[in-house]
Amino acid sequence: MPTAHNESSGDAEAVVQAGTVHGGINLFGRAAPPSPPPRQLPLDATRFVNRQQTLTRLDAALPADDDATAASGHPMAVAAIAGAPGVGKTALAVHWAHRVRRWFADGDLYVDMRGYGPGPALDVGQALDTFLRALHVPAEQIPTDTEGRAALYRSVLTGKRVLVVVDNVSTVSQVRPLLPATPTCMAIITSRSRLSGLVAREGASRMTLDVLSPEEAITLLRDSIGGDRVSAEPQAAADLARRCAYLPLALRIIGERIASTPYATLAEFVADLALVDHQLDALTVDDDELSDVRAVFSWSYQALPGDTARFFRLLGLHAGSDISVAAAAAIAGVSIPRARNLLDQLTAAHLVQNPARDRYLFHDLLRAYALERAQAEETAEQQRLARRRGYAWYLWMAEEGRKVILPYSHAIALPPAGPDVPLTPASTVAEAMAWFERERLNLLDTIRQADELGDHDIAWQLPVVSDGFFELKSYWADWRDIHLTGLRAARTAASRLGEAANLRCLGDAYWRMEQRETALDCYRRGVTAARDVGDHWVEGFSLRGQGLIHEELGHTEEALNLYGQAREVFRHHGITRGEGMSLLSLGNCHRARGHLDTAITHYQQAVAILDGINDQWSVAWASYPLGLAYQQTGQHDEALKQHQLALKLFRRFDDRRCEGLTLAALGDTFDATGQHDEAQRCWQQAFQILDPLGDPHAGAVRSLIAQASRDNAGGE
Repeated sequence: MPTAHNESSGDAEAVVQAGTVHGGINLFGRAAPPSPPPRQLPLDATRFVNRQQTLTRLDAALPADDDATAASGHPMAVAAIAGAPGVGKTALAVHWAHRVRRWFADGDLYVDMRGYGPGPALDVGQALDTFLRALHVPAEQIPTDTEGRAALYRSVLTGKRVLVVVDNVSTVSQVRPLLPATPTCMAIITSRSRLSGLVAREGASRMTLDVLSPEEAITLLRDSIGGDRVSAEPQAAADLARRCAYLPLALRIIGERIASTPYATLAEFVADLALVDHQLDALTVDDDELSDVRAVFSWSYQALPGDTARFFRLLGLHAGSDISVAAAAAIAGVSIPRARNLLDQLTAAHLVQNPARDRYLFHDLLRAYALERAQAEETAEQQRLARRRGYAWYLWMAEEGRKVILPYSHAIALPPAGPDVPLTPASTVAEAMAWFERERLNLLDTIRQADELGDHDIAWQLPVVSDGFFELKSYWADWRDIHLTGLRAARTAASRLGEAANLRCLGDAYWRMEQRETALDCYRRGVTAARDVGDHWVEGFSLRGQGLIHEELGHTEEALNLYGQAREVFRHHGITRGEGMSLLSLGNCHRARGHLDTAITHYQQAVAILDGINDQWSVAWASYPLGLAYQQTGQHDEALKQHQLALKLFRRFDDRRCEGLTLAALGDTFDATGQHDEAQRCWQQAFQILDPLGDPHAGAVRSLIAQASRDNAGGE
């Protein structure tokens, strides 16, 4: 694994480990207390219709409450709920999961695999990454490949009692890696497919959820519109239930519409719905997933005020599966307060859901219908402009976040956001990181959609301004993939700058994934492209990136040459931080060759430059090897001074790994000066930090502690 070259200035609320971030990082705060078990279930469904038979079967599939009994049974408990779209599979699964939460003391996990709908399904590797993070696995310990993630996931769940809800699955392969392999855990899956492979191979209990019975549908209408109205017109109520195909989704929508019109009769609603149904007959085609509900959707949609209806259909153009109020405002070209009001109207009509504060989403059938309406009622240009407003919102929000988190990172010229794009940039690093985390999947979907629909400028710019987040949070595969898309889009757009920027990012990503030859190729091509357009930041850091790889490979002379070239580029063009980092790298090479006086000179120059721009985490990164060089030359007082400075700074930023490494070096220096008790104390602290992180240096520190103990025992 490459040696990390983290750089930062500020105070960290959470530890991040990065391999190649080239901008100073602002992170402030204190180490977080131990996290509670994950509790990811969505809100329980309101007005849930009693599906008692299925609930009873789910109860029977529960793992035993006693761990010993569970361990003697089937290796895992899996329940699969199949059924048509809109039949209430998710509502049932979530409702039951809430009922049995007490069985699962170690938490519950939830993911929507997005197996059906206009956008792509969620990759199972992404789902595993999300689950592992929720289970408190450090990001840098999560493998980059799906198989490795699945193995680690199963290991983490061993001996735990966790409920896993995997929603909206389209294929067995999309869910199989997410199944726990421990008898005290349980997975519940929803799908339109029968998932026969899970029944045959994993022994899943399959439950096919049918539409509601006429009686259950009437009960749901009673809950929505009141028992008196249903009792007064039983035949009309039965006709409404039939026209809703006895689907809970359609019944809730129609019930909300009727409830908001207390003076109309149910018979009038039946007549209106019949008219809409007749008008839509010509649209009926085979395999049309909207055929059973289009009349209900259309009837409710036509009742919306004009601006609300347009807002609804424009939301169908959004690339992601959920949306914030501000992003919705941007797509529609309205203010944030107006967007919130319109979203509240759609929520009240059951046309969108509001699962969390300021977050909204469609049922996949409603999303498909909204997109259908947009394509029918908006011109191609109107659709393009709405999407461009949405793209601009993501682009500029990511750019503002980049500037807060990575003030020294690569800045590129962006198209103006426009007056109809309401930006609410983060003011703190914590806010910026939280925004990126909330919008991560939407960023991926936006990059994909922009590339597919020909907005290639967005498709290469958005990866560049989002780059640092994906590295800092160790989303390695996503990090690589966004830049592969960005590079392809830049070439299509004939943007040499876009090629240069994405090639440099790809070099970093491939290096972190230990694909060194591929990384070198990206860096080399990045240098050429950067020189073509005069982007000296990309040129310098691409040269330095090559140097880091050659240094790892033991090609010290080549590394020195590349670091020297990078330093000259940075110095000539006034890129101060780049010059400091190049000096640090030069110092490392000279120290490796035993040229300690030259190394110390380079480190001292790096410290002075980085301190001059107040990049204190990078000062720590230079002080640490400076202390090592002093230690190697026998200048122990200077070594102690530099390591104590580095330790103070690393602790300030809650960089636990670097704190552990510095403590180990301090122990070595204390030991060399005869302060053996101090050395033992530092080594013990270093081991307590490095071992849980899986750091390879932990073994060497353990050996030092053991040797010191033997020496003490021998002395006695």
